Amino acid sequence: MAGLLCGTKRKKQVSDLHEEGKNAINAPMLPAGTEIHPEDTLMEENAERIMLDPTSRDNLKFKDLLKVLIDWINSELEEDRIIVKDLEEDCYDGQVLQKLFEKLSGRKLNVAEVTQSEIGQKQKLQTVLESVNELLRPHGWTIEWSVDSIHSKNLVAIIYLLVALAMHFQAPIRLPEHVSVQVVVVKKREGILQTALVTKELTSTTEMMMGRFERDAFDTLLDHAPDKLNVVKTSLITFVNKHLNKLNLEVTELESQFADGVYLILLMGLLEDYFVPLYNFFLTPESFEQKVHNVAFSFELMQDGGLKKPKARPEDVVNLNLKSTLRVLYNLFTNYKNSD
Repeated sequence: MAGLLCGTKRKKQVSDLHEEGKNAINAPMLPAGTEIHPEDTLMEENAERIMLDPTSRDNLKFKDLLKVLIDWINSELEEDRIIVKDLEEDCYDGQVLQKLFEKLSGRKLNVAEVTQSEIGQKQKLQTVLESVNELLRPHGWTIEWSVDSIHSKNLVAIIYLLVALAMHFQAPIRLPEHVSVQVVVVKKREGILQTALVTKELTSTTEMMMGRFERDAFDTLLDHAPDKLNVVKTSLITFVNKHLNKLNLEVTELESQFADGVYLILLMGLLEDYFVPLYNFFLTPESFEQKVHNVAFSFELMQDGGLKKPKARPEDVVNLNLKSTLRVLYNLFTNYKNSD
């Protein structure tokens, strides 16, 4: 009996050693902490799978990005009583993405409301992503997602898609900038799994993501003519102080003093000759949300005065984006430069 047990033990040791050797050959470059799941070894020849490196999940900026996106989705879909807690588990079947796209675009998609089968889920995803891609591709977005990547719960692909939607529809959120993660790319070549570690940039700067292919005079001014930029800033400061001085207020820094929206609101009241009730805005805003409310309200006042809706987002002004602030003020200057 003892001999039988020893023989069994030796066989198990040999089997374990064989398995360890196979893994060492198949995944020589696999980062520490990354698991190869059984389904990965069953990949078809030349197939490719992308997995998020575990260390990237602990990145604080990455965690912040996840939270911002989840909170945004839940805010948008509140009326549908949809609550997202996990992007991988809640977005892969297409239901949440369908509702989100319909809400943002105002379009109703011709898809089944509830789909349990994998085929049905992929068909829904196909319809949703075709509509998304048709909308985003003309604006220069690189399509970093697919039906298979979303359905296989590829978190990186899901985030790329959500960031693109948030930027395109000018979501009232502040995405953390310069968020990068490392992904493990697993490929099967001649029956052997090959791995590589690749860095993926999920967000750049808000300015780059918002105005990807829309460079204008201010871009040129900031990049190539800083001396002329100072002349423009001086002219704008003179213009706003001409009016704000009536309230014993004075601006010396365009970047910072309009960031909370208070001076923009007061300036609109002076230019249009009316008093803005204090209960309509935060006179001493403290939070980011309060400042965004103020700037957005000033934009409404501008539109009420017959001006076009500013190209800049309220969030960009609050974030001290000089170009966005200049655009807003220059718009006021061209329309009210002759006002007393």
